[in-house]
Amino acid sequence: MIINEIAEMFQHSFMIRALIGGTLVSLCASLLGVSLVLKRYSMIGDGLSHVGFGSLAVASAVGCAAPLEVAIPVVVIAAFFLLRLSENSKIKGDAAIALISTSALAIGITAASMTTGLNTDINSYLFGSIIAMNSTDVILCSVLSGVILVMFVFFYNKIFAVTFDENFAKATGTRAGIYNMIIALLTALTIVIGMKMMGSMLISSLIIFPAVISMRVCKRFKTVMITSAVVSVICFFVGLVISYLYSAPTGASIVIVNLCALILFAGVGFVTEKINAKKYAG
Repeated sequence: MIINEIAEMFQHSFMIRALIGGTLVSLCASLLGVSLVLKRYSMIGDGLSHVGFGSLAVASAVGCAAPLEVAIPVVVIAAFFLLRLSENSKIKGDAAIALISTSALAIGITAASMTTGLNTDINSYLFGSIIAMNSTDVILCSVLSGVILVMFVFFYNKIFAVTFDENFAKATGTRAGIYNMIIALLTALTIVIGMKMMGSMLISSLIIFPAVISMRVCKRFKTVMITSAVVSVICFFVGLVISYLYSAPTGASIVIVNLCALILFAGVGFVTEKINAKKYAG
């Protein structure tokens, strides 16, 4: 029975750590993803994940005992830099992100290859590994996730304002630049804490997929937020179970489940639009 196998799965401590950490990361990423997708900043997540890998690989190469703690400030600085570059530079936002992300990835791979090599730790940051998550990682993930969620709730109204109409928000006295930086900060923290589970190659999918999925059937900002969070957590759990039952890569399994959910929601949204169109036409 599959229920018995799922119950057996959570008898392993590493699976419990993965469930706690992954649920928190999925929740944070899905909430931030809605704003990033609507503001057309979704590729910043991909760029930051590569910067995160580069900093982690370099920190590991020089023998740093806590590479994750080193990566956090580096990725936060990179988030602010990418935001400013996208707004003010002559280089278009997507081109700037591509330049920085590929450079960071190349530096990280080179540093790792010339020192420790692409060992298990480096591969876990690149492709993700639930086994690599230890108790310290879960504690750090829980603390940072708590900070992200509290800040998101506290600044919700301002984030809503700068997401939908930044120019109007500025006209009403809202300091849009500060709240854009808060969004960038929260995104950077989410990327770093999720990399060990999802890997730098796939972590941005947790930001993009749930937001796009929920937008297929929901129209109001708050409804999109709630649906995105629910879908993200469910897809993570299903992907985690599939990964355990079939010995599949965790990150890839979660992304595939999200892809299936996107196809399903897109179908539902298409049918709903057709029904509404006929109703109004009649």
